Amino acid sequence: MRHSGGYDRQMREAIDGLVSRGQVRPTLLLHVCCAPCSGPVMEQLSAFFRVVVYFDNPNLDCRAEFDRRASEAERLVLGTGWAERVVIAPYDADAFLKAVRGLEGEPEGGARCAVCFALRLGRSARAARDLGCDLFTTTLTISPRKDAALLNRLGGEAGRKAGVPFLPSDFKKRGGYQRSLEISRTHSLYRQDYCGCAFSRRARRSGAQ
Repeated sequence: MRHSGGYDRQMREAIDGLVSRGQVRPTLLLHVCCAPCSGPVMEQLSAFFRVVVYFDNPNLDCRAEFDRRASEAERLVLGTGWAERVVIAPYDADAFLKAVRGLEGEPEGGARCAVCFALRLGRSARAARDLGCDLFTTTLTISPRKDAALLNRLGGEAGRKAGVPFLPSDFKKRGGYQRSLEISRTHSLYRQDYCGCAFSRRARRSGAQ
């Protein structure tokens, strides 16, 4: 894992700036990959923002997995009140498969994953613009397996293209990942054992053998 670049500190400074300017609870679109990852992120951000959960994961390997994760994300919001609205984008597996064409043999965490991140962050930025949100971010940085520096760079690029600021983050900091485990137990959340795409499922099964 490469150095995170202090993204958690940058997020807190950005929030402090909003507070000091008297900007009361701006609307933030939060790209959510699954309920377990979203819990501590929503819990933290709901103190400062009106959170709109945006579930858009065309990388998921089947409709059943998509529906299960989306349903769990909605259930967590209903059970906690940490977001004001949940938007479930249509399942669009073709978009993911088209984006990663030629990268099917890449190792987990390599070029294919970077393209997948860029796809989801770009779609999230455009959704934030279309929904009139003030800024956006993603739960993806809570995972110890994902590169926060890469995600923040791609999020910033997507935000500039769409005209919506990206809130930098490294949600695994300050015990974020451990908090996700606690929230998952409290709410009996489904915790998947692979990232979501057919390639990560295959890699997971190969590693278990």
